[in-house]
Amino acid sequence: MQELRKSSERGRAEHGWLSSRHTFSFADYRDPRHMGFGPLRVINEDRVAPAQGFGTHGHADMEILSYVLDGALEHKDSMGNGSVLRYGDVQRMSAGTGVRHSEFNHSPESPVHFLQIWIFPDRNGLPPSYEEKHFDPASKRGVLRLIGSSDGRDGSMVIHQDASLFASILDGEDRVEHALQAGRGAYVHVARGSLDVGGQRLQAGDALKITSEASIVLANGDDAEILLFDLPL
Repeated sequence: MQELRKSSERGRAEHGWLSSRHTFSFADYRDPRHMGFGPLRVINEDRVAPAQGFGTHGHADMEILSYVLDGALEHKDSMGNGSVLRYGDVQRMSAGTGVRHSEFNHSPESPVHFLQIWIFPDRNGLPPSYEEKHFDPASKRGVLRLIGSSDGRDGSMVIHQDASLFASILDGEDRVEHALQAGRGAYVHVARGSLDVGGQRLQAGDALKITSEASIVLANGDDAEILLFDLPL
């Protein structure tokens, strides 16, 4: 079974310094039909104005990932981490028993564009932890590059959940297929460009939920960059 989530149907938040699109219910956007998918709870597409950002705030018992699409995202947290993330950089912060952090646009001139992703951990009360890795475009082109997993295999980041997160850049005749085990589903989010997923044409910001299927095929990309989540249901 497939369920299409159109970009235009997502929740919207416009705050001047922040333009955000919410795939699932978040903050003032509430839709009981879109509360998450398995342990995947949040995909927010955020554009932050130059020299603006999210001031210091707290989280607990959540795996928080940032996937930068353009610009420079500055991160600081109560664990002592501080960095500037750019395209190809992916960050994982396990909030666990509690962490405070801030996220700002590092540039005084250009906006930053990124995806913020929340995944429920497989257990609460974990010690807070932090990880970031760079995945260059070549490593994602024409393949499903594993960037997050429960065991950190193949150079991926560790996610404290039975989840696998893949990134891919597909163009022209590129074609990839992902097999799904029983009891698992896939969530494909198009970060940019367009492509066919499961026979449906998806544009930037669109997503597709896949359940009760043995595999999913992604093909006919037009400069498409996607994230594919393999999740327990």
